[in-house]
Amino acid sequence: MTPHVTPDPVLPDILHIRPVRHGDQRGWFSEVYHEEQFHQAGIRARFVQDNQSRSEHAGTLRGLHFQAPPAAQAKLVRCVRGRIFDVAVDIRFGSPTFGCHTAFEIGADDGAQAFIPEGFAHGFCTLEPGTEIAYKVTSYFDRACDFGIAYDDPALGIDWPVPAGGLTLSDRDRAHPRLAALPDFFQFERVTAPP
Repeated sequence: MTPHVTPDPVLPDILHIRPVRHGDQRGWFSEVYHEEQFHQAGIRARFVQDNQSRSEHAGTLRGLHFQAPPAAQAKLVRCVRGRIFDVAVDIRFGSPTFGCHTAFEIGADDGAQAFIPEGFAHGFCTLEPGTEIAYKVTSYFDRACDFGIAYDDPALGIDWPVPAGGLTLSDRDRAHPRLAALPDFFQFERVTAPP
């Protein structure tokens, strides 16, 4: 059964996905990814790698990450344990929403997922201890193309759910540059209707 897909109200290129769950007295079953059904829903990405991370503490922040061309990645993100505050930032130069972000919760209880295309930085903050996320990506990890932007850049205006002093971050995530220092890795391409 085709999943329910809705564009994000702030950044419509970000898609919110709710796969169908079939429940009975035992619990539930869900096809969390079905290539043909996702294609029918408009998500035509080809995923090549699955990743999973676990964060021991609530208030762990990972991001804001992206891979630049030629190894740019789209991501299909879901939470398999706990809850996250998920954030995507448009980093496509020339985009009418360049530098804008959207934020939303994803929890294991409801099975929600988010599709984040190339040209967006992604990060999340855990809301519960022992939170785990799993995500599919469209390019293999490439250290030479792996970049980030500062989670606390005032120009982004992200209202993280945990005060800065209570966050757990890696040294790398504390050192990312601000958006204004970002090279133009991605250019916005306006889609025009054929004549």
